[in-house]
Amino acid sequence: MDIQKLANATMNFDQSAIDGKINSIRYRVNKLENHVKTAWLVKAIGFIDLTTLGGDDTPSKIETLCTKAVNPLKLPSNSHLHTASVYVYPMRFVDAMSILEKLDKEHKISRATVGGGFPSGQFPLETRLREVEIGVELGADEIDIVINRPLALMQQWKELYEELKSFRVACGNKCLKVILATGELGNLENVYKSSMIAMMAGADFIKTSTGKEAINATLSAGVIMCQAIKDYYESTQRKVGLKPAGGIKDPQEALEWMMLVEMELGEEWLSKDLFRIGASNLLDNIVEAIQSN
Repeated sequence: MDIQKLANATMNFDQSAIDGKINSIRYRVNKLENHVKTAWLVKAIGFIDLTTLGGDDTPSKIETLCTKAVNPLKLPSNSHLHTASVYVYPMRFVDAMSILEKLDKEHKISRATVGGGFPSGQFPLETRLREVEIGVELGADEIDIVINRPLALMQQWKELYEELKSFRVACGNKCLKVILATGELGNLENVYKSSMIAMMAGADFIKTSTGKEAINATLSAGVIMCQAIKDYYESTQRKVGLKPAGGIKDPQEALEWMMLVEMELGEEWLSKDLFRIGASNLLDNIVEAIQSN
């Protein structure tokens, strides 16, 4: 794929068509029978990247998070239901590792952290890369980094590509999730092009948001990111995952994102290798919904 050709391309996304897809997603979710919704919500638990990224994170808070991740429904200890990962800041990563070594001896749950100047990306490239290297040294399975949004806003696509290639190298063979911060990209064309650049640079997942922006995960951005994933797959035969994150709290929203993926990318994308939901409060609300049915 050619970066210059992508940079010069003019794209006019039809908002009414996007809205039509979103209405269809919501209609289909609302038509699901209760037992099907419950089954989907149980499946959704396995897609959750259970996250705490607060300035007040303490070892005890991390322990609570990890305990929920390992056995969210408080089932017998041989239950296979757990979240996909646990995400914490690098300063709390050793705490998470220590707790999960006791609770998750088979390493079913990915140990994950953030880097790359999260959440703003407004730091020198040298320090942003070093954060990723530290995550790898700590033993992270997955690392989420955020793009330098001004490069997208100023249409400096080659520069963005080169930065993200550097992150790919720093991340080694670990899972690299690239956060686009779609709410700060200005328009859907920038969302599409940022998605493509991230995938071309080697991202394993593209992610909507950090959760710290004024506008976080929206289905409109999700539709465009799915289109980019489809186009990239058709061109390269490499499957890249999607991770909505930021403000996703309601079980209905989780179901809508799952329906979006099924409709736009196909059922094969509804696996934890290709779909995640980044969330901190969603899990408790899903558990409550499952237990009330």
